[in-house]
Amino acid sequence: MSVQQRNRGFTLIELVVVIAILAILAAFALPRFAQLSEEAHRSSAKATTGALAAGVALAKAQWVTNGLSGSTQTLQGFGDGDLNVSSRGWAVAFNGTYEGEPDGSAIMNASRCEQIWNGVLQANAPTVATATGTGVEYVAAEVPAGAAAADTQPNCQFTYQLDGTSSKTITYDADTGSVTTNVN
Repeated sequence: MSVQQRNRGFTLIELVVVIAILAILAAFALPRFAQLSEEAHRSSAKATTGALAAGVALAKAQWVTNGLSGSTQTLQGFGDGDLNVSSRGWAVAFNGTYEGEPDGSAIMNASRCEQIWNGVLQANAPTVATATGTGVEYVAAEVPAGAAAADTQPNCQFTYQLDGTSSKTITYDADTGSVTTNVN
């Protein structure tokens, strides 16, 4: 092989073809990568909803297992034993005393919502606060009661913060124990 053949590089046409192929691949791949990020945020919110629902159900199961029929300030056998439950057996707070309505419904506010989150979700749970801030994954807030006649007290709503849209929410109804999600 001569020196001239060894030093020969790519032709301009070969470089243009490679660049064109890369541009076509990028045109298809970049939108898909952007969509994957949104899907990851949705999946995170759905997984957290499942974890919260499971924690609420486990607290109710412990309440039943303990043979309780009224509200309690310390649910023994669940977590650190400091979870408060209503007379219906649903998690309502973990800090201080809890007084519900005479009909057994739960009185909720943003602080109690945050306490419920921290009380039923165990280690490595997403962070929650009553106001946005650095490192806060969900913001807890009180929302008006639902349309159902049995839902007379405010509910807890946890709004996902990591995607910057505030369109993903988790709602907890302490009167019925239902946990629902909205992941637009």
